[in-house]
Amino acid sequence: MDRMLYVAMTGATQSLEQQGQIANNMANASTTGFRAQLSAYRAVPLRNEDELAAGTTDVTRTYVVDSTPTADFTPGPVLTTGNPLDVALAGQGWFSVQTADGNEAYTRAGDFKINAAGQLVTSNGLPVLGTAGPIAIPANAEVTISNDGTVSALGAGEPADSVAVVDQLKLVNPDVTTLVRGDDGLFRQANGTPADADPTVTVTPNALEGSNVNPINAMVAMIANARQFDMQMKLLQTADTDDQASNALMTFTS
Repeated sequence: MDRMLYVAMTGATQSLEQQGQIANNMANASTTGFRAQLSAYRAVPLRNEDELAAGTTDVTRTYVVDSTPTADFTPGPVLTTGNPLDVALAGQGWFSVQTADGNEAYTRAGDFKINAAGQLVTSNGLPVLGTAGPIAIPANAEVTISNDGTVSALGAGEPADSVAVVDQLKLVNPDVTTLVRGDDGLFRQANGTPADADPTVTVTPNALEGSNVNPINAMVAMIANARQFDMQMKLLQTADTDDQASNALMTFTS
């Protein structure tokens, strides 16, 4: 009875948490450069302090936890937009951006724009990093971004051969096993250090990478998770019914 309660209770709790992760994936099915969250259940043995002190290896109860080991780093579909400030990463790699606290973070979303201060920023207003910090764009300039991330600008009214190199996007490619996702949706290295620029990372100009979430798979997972939750709630009800029957039997016996 006790074992059934622990498994069913913790399983139902973690099902709700996992449902939230699946719902977040569904909500970001059309978000540029989004990486789906992966999650999995695992069983953890439960031992009280007396059992630990005695060094017993017997497992009397087990509870369920939901873990999010990583994200799905499969590239999403690349769509041509024709916008010169849109860039998609070709294969593996990340754009580097500066967060509000001045630190460095990474994203696959290349839907850039120029803010009022003349900086190249993300759709959320975070400065895009170049070789020496945020990238500044000359006023009223026509911007182009090449395959290696070089940002060039042509001033208004200037001849076509007057294109000047402004900076180069800081493109990185750290080991994905070292990356963690923050609450803001951006990725960072787990040790907090910035990644080195990788010259082998290239981009596709005038294009954007879509989300790698498959809406159909996410919907199926949501339905399956809901059914698991229902099953766990039924186990709790069964445990309660059995407990009441046992109490009635004990009362009758006494």
